[in-house]
Amino acid sequence: MGEVGVKNGQEKMEAWDRVTLSRKMERLTASEYIKHLFDDFIELHGDRCFGDDPAMIGGIGLFEGQPVTVIGEQKGNNTKDNIYHNFGMPNPEGYRKALRLMDQADKFNRPIICFVDTPGAFCGIGAEERGQGEAIARNLAKMSGYRVPILSIVIGEGGSGGALALAVGNEVWMLENATYSILSPEGFASILWKDSNRAKEAAEVMKITAADLKELGIIEKVITEPEGGVTENPVMVIRQIRRGIREFLKGMSEKTPDQIREERYERFRKF
Repeated sequence: MGEVGVKNGQEKMEAWDRVTLSRKMERLTASEYIKHLFDDFIELHGDRCFGDDPAMIGGIGLFEGQPVTVIGEQKGNNTKDNIYHNFGMPNPEGYRKALRLMDQADKFNRPIICFVDTPGAFCGIGAEERGQGEAIARNLAKMSGYRVPILSIVIGEGGSGGALALAVGNEVWMLENATYSILSPEGFASILWKDSNRAKEAAEVMKITAADLKELGIIEKVITEPEGGVTENPVMVIRQIRRGIREFLKGMSEKTPDQIREERYERFRKF
C-alpha cells in the first residue's frame, strides 16, 4: 500500500483538508465496509446489561471462508441515520456490547476486525451515569490480554478514548484521509488558545493525519484514497483493505496465541 504525499501531480493536502474529508457524511460507514468485505455477516445485539446501542455494530462473518468477529462504530449517510446512530458516538452499552463480542471471539478463537469511526464517546448525562469511563477502560484492559489477533482500521474520525476502545490492536491502520487524535482540533484550540476558530491551525500542530502517525510509528499502515476521498473510488480502497486483511491473517496464523498477546502488549508498552 502506498505512502501518502504528493501523487499524480497533486499537492500535499493540509491537515485540515483531511479533517474535513474524514467528516464527510457521504464517506463509507462501517456497515458498508462490512457488507463488501465479509460474507454471511450476522449482526448481534445488546450488551446483556442495559440495551443495544446503534452507534456500535458487531457480529460474526466470514472473510474468504475464515470466521471472524467484526465490530465497528457506525455513523449515518444522512441526517435521519446520523440521529439514529448518535453520530457514531457510542454509549457505555455500545462498548460493553463490543466487549461481549470480543470475549466471545477470544473463547472461540476468531480473529477480531474493528472499524473505528467516531468523534468520541458520547458525553451525555446518561452515559456518565451508566459508567462511560469504566466501560472504555475495561475494553482497553481486556483487549490487551486477548489471545486472538486484533486488527483496527480507522476509516474516518478516530476521536479520543471513544476510538481507542476499539484500537488496542496488534496492528492499527488508517485510511489516508482519516484522523486519529486525543480530541477534535476545535477542542484542542479551545483549551490551548481559548479560541475554537483556530481549529485549522490546531490540526497542523496536533499531528493527527495518517501520514503524521505513520511517521511517528503510531500506526502500521496507510490505506491510499483517491483524490477527493474514498467516495470517488470505493472499490480501490476496499481492494486494498481486503488484500491487507488477507496478509494480516496469514501472518498471524503462523504465531502462537501467547505470541499474539505478547506482541500486542509490547506494541503499546513502547509508547
